[in-house]
Formats: sequence, structure tokens, C-alpha cells
Amino acid sequence: MHQPIRGSFVALPTPFSAGRLDLEALEGLIDRLACFPVDGLLIAGTTGEVSTLNDYEHRSLIHAAVDFNRGRMSLMAGIGTNCTRTSVELARFAASSGVDSLMAVTPYYNRPGRRGILLHYGQIAEATSTPLVLYNVPGRTGLDLKPDLVAEIGRRHPSVVAIKDASGSTKRVAELVATTNLAVLCGDDQHLAESYAAGALGSVSVVANLAPMHVAGIMRHGTGGNDPISAKLLQHELDSLTEGLALDVNPVPIKTALAKMGLIGADVRAPLAPMLSADRARLFELMETSPALIDLEAVVTD
Repeated sequence: MHQPIRGSFVALPTPFSAGRLDLEALEGLIDRLACFPVDGLLIAGTTGEVSTLNDYEHRSLIHAAVDFNRGRMSLMAGIGTNCTRTSVELARFAASSGVDSLMAVTPYYNRPGRRGILLHYGQIAEATSTPLVLYNVPGRTGLDLKPDLVAEIGRRHPSVVAIKDASGSTKRVAELVATTNLAVLCGDDQHLAESYAAGALGSVSVVANLAPMHVAGIMRHGTGGNDPISAKLLQHELDSLTEGLALDVNPVPIKTALAKMGLIGADVRAPLAPMLSADRARLFELMETSPALIDLEAVVTD
């Protein structure tokens, strides 16, 4: 029986330099986050520009993350593609590399029906014994994984232990909690506190790259209804950062913000493009006034 996946996970961007993986910068990101109350990391997800990585880069990124992490935080690897065979191969590689869990997005573009989705996730789940997290992000994939289907996947495959829901609906979070036996991880930074109030057990967060303590605090106060008022207050203090990260498509703003902090380069791969100068200026303005970043700087300099 697998333990539920829960807690504050950070969705890592993939650093690039001169068009190549910048693994030194990746190591720096991981070392920095290990100093904060971060439960886990997601490598090679949406924020990691996984769709622009070739197979060698994808595998190199996973291998390097395992090496750099050294077991300090739970490591989740994105292995989902719209090809079941490729996803299975990546799942086996990631599991053999020593990651703690796998995440597989719903297959995009192909538009599979219910039987196809069951087949897809079934083959991935049966390929390894490593815990598997489903990932529903209909705004990107064009496919919405409904709660009843999520429940059926979970019943059929014990290694499926959680779902990252990025539907943007706290009502959906509540439906998943009520309908399935899986841990629900919030994938929407603007609704962390509301998602915990609805029964989520964790999050996979982009803004946690900038404000790991605030995101962890929302989880601590929000889980199980411990202190929803404090959770909402911390969520409010994140508003300027989440506004800034919505100025362009993810991960363009988070890479721009981390570059401003001197942590990685802002390079993104085409078809993504750098932020417009006006949007970049607005992002930096929001960062400068963010209570979450000000509090973080105070901790770092103590």
C-alpha cells in the first residue's frame, strides 16, 4: 500500500543557457529550495517546458535532479506524453533513476475517449511500482479528466495515489475529494487556500519558487481546516506574485522573475518568447512590493 502523496511541491522550471540544459543552475535551484519547508519537487512538468525537451534531455534532467536532490525532498518526475509507449518508457527510466513518484498528464491532441484514457493510464501504472500522480490541466490539453473516471483509474490501479488538478475550479477539487480515494493536489496558485478548504492535501506550485514559506504556510494552516483564516491571509499576501506570474504564459514569467533574483537565466524555448518589456516591468514592480518576497528576504538575511 502506497502512502498518500501530500504537502507543498514546487514545480521547477528547466534552466537553459545558450540553448542547452543548464544543470548547474538547476542544482542551485534545488539547493536553495532545500533550505525552506518544501516537501517535494516536480521536475519535467509544464513549468519545466517538458514538451520542448528531446528524449536525451528529458532523461538527463531527471537523472540530474535525483543526483542533486540527494533525497532531501520528495522528487516527482513528469513522464506523461500523448504517446502511451513513450510515457511507459519514461516511467520505467524515471523509476529506475530513483524518483519518488511519477506524474502523467492526460494525453493531449489525440482526444482519446474513456476506454483510451483507461488504457493509457493502465499501461503506465502497470509499468512500475512507483506511485503515479494523474495530472488534469484541460486548459492546455483540451481534455478534462472527470471525477468518475479518476475514481475508476484509482480503483483499477493501486499505484495511482493522487491527482494534480489544474482545472481552476475549487468545486472540482471538492468533487474529487468526495468521489475518489486519491489525494488531491492543487495546481492553481490563485486558489490554494480555497482548495485546502475543499479537501486538498497538497499543491504543486509555481509561485512556491518565489515564496516557498508562504505556500507551505497556506498548506499548514489550510489542511483539514486547521486555521482557514490564516491560510486566506497568506493567500492574499501572494496575490501580487500570482498576478505577476499571470502576465504571460507559464513558465515565461517565473523564469523572468528567477532571473531577476539572479538564480537562473530567463531563456525559454520557442515557440515561447521572452516577456514584453512592459509586462516585465510590471512583474518586477509587483515583486518589489510583494509581502511574500519581503518576508522571504528577511529570513534569508537573518
